[in-house]
Amino acid sequence: MKNFVRTGLVLLVAMLFMSMTALAQDKKDVPSKEATKQEAKPATPKYEGIGAGIGMGLSIIGAGLGIGLIGFSALSGIARQPEQAGKIQGAMILLAVLVEGAAIISLVLCLVLLII
Repeated sequence: MKNFVRTGLVLLVAMLFMSMTALAQDKKDVPSKEATKQEAKPATPKYEGIGAGIGMGLSIIGAGLGIGLIGFSALSGIARQPEQAGKIQGAMILLAVLVEGAAIISLVLCLVLLII
């Protein structure tokens, strides 16, 4: 397992270093200052809505799966140890709130992407 993790980290670092040279820009392709001042328009305004919609959908799916797994784990824990039901229920509610908060933040960020 250690070798697998170590190999994965080495590959990740190698890919990051290779991407720097792959994304390098030739000097002749750099636009002049006058050209950048004139072309101040968004790159793809018609696809921003699609990206925001996909982001919202994925955040809701992720939150639903997360809360479902939290509930499943809590119920199976309560079934195994009924005397710990209060502690398990409190932890379940706290985790569900954290997952829901992350989903709401991602939805707000997607809506901000639509507005801006």
